[in-house]
Amino acid sequence: MHGKSGSELAADGGDPRGHIGRVTAGSLVAGLLGGLLLAFIPVVPAQEPRMTGALLCGFALGWAMLAVFSVRFTDQPQRWALVPSVFMGVGGLLLLAFGSWTTGVLSWVWPPVLLAMVAWMVVRVRRDLHSRSGRVLLYPVLVVLALAAVGGVYQALGAAADARAYPMPGQLLAVDGHRLHLQCTGSGSPTVVVQPGGGEMSSNWAWIAPAVARTTRVCVYDRAGRGWSEPADTAQDAEQISADLHTLLQRANVPGPYVVAGHSFGGLYTLTFAARYPDDVAGMVLVDSTAPTPGATPTAPRSASSYDVLGRASALLSGSARVGLSRLYATTEAGTLPPRSRGQVRASMATPEGVRSTIDEYIQAGASAREAASLTDLAATPLVVLTAGVGSAPDWSTKQDRLATLSTNTSHRTVEGAAHAELVANEADAANTTQAILDVVAAVRSNQPLAR
Repeated sequence: MHGKSGSELAADGGDPRGHIGRVTAGSLVAGLLGGLLLAFIPVVPAQEPRMTGALLCGFALGWAMLAVFSVRFTDQPQRWALVPSVFMGVGGLLLLAFGSWTTGVLSWVWPPVLLAMVAWMVVRVRRDLHSRSGRVLLYPVLVVLALAAVGGVYQALGAAADARAYPMPGQLLAVDGHRLHLQCTGSGSPTVVVQPGGGEMSSNWAWIAPAVARTTRVCVYDRAGRGWSEPADTAQDAEQISADLHTLLQRANVPGPYVVAGHSFGGLYTLTFAARYPDDVAGMVLVDSTAPTPGATPTAPRSASSYDVLGRASALLSGSARVGLSRLYATTEAGTLPPRSRGQVRASMATPEGVRSTIDEYIQAGASAREAASLTDLAATPLVVLTAGVGSAPDWSTKQDRLATLSTNTSHRTVEGAAHAELVANEADAANTTQAILDVVAAVRSNQPLAR
């Protein structure tokens, strides 16, 4: 019986000088691990473009290993792998060197080039790789690359369309190294300042802000990384968010004291703002607010030089927006808002900055809840606590009752049939929030107790 020839061994997934399947698997794994290690080393700034660049450099190393090792150790050389290695390496180095400055240009270049390259790689794999195990490993990778290219085109076209369709209302003002978006409408005193919920932006208040503006001045704004606001380099816990809002209102020449209103996580920031700047708060509305964590000591702020694993993971995950994943999800959100506001919210959710700021907000949730607990007494400041009637945890009502004890001039109202998000997003249920704000405004103006 004769032994198998080299070509027959190759067809079975082996060859006389090595196993191309093992070389392929080892190169792909090395590229993935190398990319993750490079992205998480301290010398790479914790910014999405630069961490993505480091990841691409690791992938480039993996493709280079496939090209070199397949020539050196097998009889199935895959020299074509140098092409994706160079493509990813150059793109990665550009992102590492120039950061966000290059993303606008690269967002239009890399998707079609990658798609064309994947088609060419499929041809070369079919011609040069005879190992079944090697093909089984490479074909899923090529499918992922093709989907990323299509998603990149989808994201680039969608972002360009969003920029044309939703120009910024209001103004951008410099605050602590970045610029925040603020829009004030209506006239009268006191001014109402609203805090959107977790992951949300100013447009989420589209049912409420215009209705309040018919009675008094109302200001909506976007926290760092949301809507039209720029991302910030500092951790966005409740203390930092409150400080930034205070500076923003001063820069915009919006005099206080204010009626402050916060929904969900926005309630934590509203409470913290009142604790830090009590003379600037004339009244408060908590709209199904997240409860603070009483009795806990706020943690010391993380220094700018400290290593933040969760922050780096957040930055890396936000890169998923570059391939359209967050845009796909965004199309399912904000469906009960007015059409234009719905589009603005979805546009914000589809950006890498929006994704990262939302992830970071939840990372900072524990610190924000502890910081909000520093407010223990509003004296006789008018306070309305609005609670959703359905869909809450069993202890939610108890926590809302506790919030209502912050002031001696309180009205605690439960909106029967309304869920948490609907108090802002649903037109009929949002009318209850509008009325709560107007009631506090009236109480401030008249210096009379709230009607219970």
